[in-house]
Amino acid sequence: MSQENPVSGSGANDPPVERQHLSSRLGLRQNWWQFTLFTFITLLIGMTIGVERVALPPLARHAFGVTSVLYTVSFITAFGLVKSIMNLVAGRLSDRRGRKAILLAGWAFAVPYALIIIFATAWWQVIVANLFLGVNQALTWTMSVTAKIDLVGPVNRGLAVGVDESAGYVGVGVGGFLAGLLVASYGLRPTPYLLALGVVVIGVIVTLGPAKETLPFAQSEVVSRPTGKERLAAPKLTRLGAYMSWHDRSMLAVCQAGFVNKFADSLVAAFFPLYLLGKGVPLAEVGLLVGLYAWAWGLGQVASGALADRVGRKLPITLGTFLIAVGLAIFVSSNNHGVWIVAVILMGLGMALSYPNLITTVGDTADPRWRGGALGVYRLWRDGGYAIGPLLLGVVAVLAGVATAIWVGAGLVGLSGLILLAMFKETEPKRRKTELAWKTHPEWVAP
Repeated sequence: MSQENPVSGSGANDPPVERQHLSSRLGLRQNWWQFTLFTFITLLIGMTIGVERVALPPLARHAFGVTSVLYTVSFITAFGLVKSIMNLVAGRLSDRRGRKAILLAGWAFAVPYALIIIFATAWWQVIVANLFLGVNQALTWTMSVTAKIDLVGPVNRGLAVGVDESAGYVGVGVGGFLAGLLVASYGLRPTPYLLALGVVVIGVIVTLGPAKETLPFAQSEVVSRPTGKERLAAPKLTRLGAYMSWHDRSMLAVCQAGFVNKFADSLVAAFFPLYLLGKGVPLAEVGLLVGLYAWAWGLGQVASGALADRVGRKLPITLGTFLIAVGLAIFVSSNNHGVWIVAVILMGLGMALSYPNLITTVGDTADPRWRGGALGVYRLWRDGGYAIGPLLLGVVAVLAGVATAIWVGAGLVGLSGLILLAMFKETEPKRRKTELAWKTHPEWVAP
């Protein structure tokens, strides 16, 4: 391994001396260049999904004649189902194969996604394309956030995740804006998806070129701690899933919060436009309301992550969850355009407070040797909300109307906040008052 690039390999066989050297380089300031590169990669990942959010929904009616609410939102379910499963696979594989290889594989899956939509002749083919997009987003975004956590170590972890998620959702806005311009000038196909392919090419170039493997940094974090010799090897996937989903009640609370969080996002992405258009709101204003939500979410996450490093994780996560519920309730209970603006901004701020810090709690809790797998389990639960939420709320919308579906979503998010209040214990290392569950019960995560 060359001196100029001490982290280019997987790190699995790095000698203890070199890994100890890397442990002294953990931190945002020490790794600002690599951190910046992975932030740019996250921006590109967000642009890929941003193209879909603007360019794809109109295809259902205008290109394929789809008018059913359930059938229209089915692309979100397909996307969420595959993304949730592949989050788990990506996290697990990255602990063994490294972050960079999985990231490159993720970029490859975006190519068939764009090509299938360009040449699709039926809506079911668009749904198939979203299976590829789900894999793309799972592999790339899971790796980009994991890489940032690797680089910064235990200090400023909240800020690192906040920057990651902010860059991603700013990218969603940029991709959506550019796609909107292309749709207005050249139509629904193929130009928006040519933009997506261009983003993929740039992502591959940056990943193959200056971006470096970060797994050695995660491994060096183990030896940098006084109890590093006692750290556990990665547990079996079934044990890790049971630990995250049941044994550790704080992680149970976090997983359910992420799951329900996606119910709310599904409402904004698919149900809010239907609700507003049904009230005669112009399409431009619909776009403005959805955009305000996304920008409040995206831009607020840097400050939210930094806040969580100072006051702990529980306060911003719980407060953010309740703000989402309140925003949903305000939105559906009013017909005033000004009130709708306040409601979507409240929701966006709630997402900014909760979304990145839920990820950070997993980084706080997991041992670095199985951090990728733990993040994969959490993201399995979280993006499972994309798979279940549109179907459940879609059934409610068919039976009782879109407004009722939004009320149901508000109630579920509020219930999620109560569960966080009751079950979630602070995980921020300096403010944690109880021992981590896996240290008290090492058999729960035994290899």
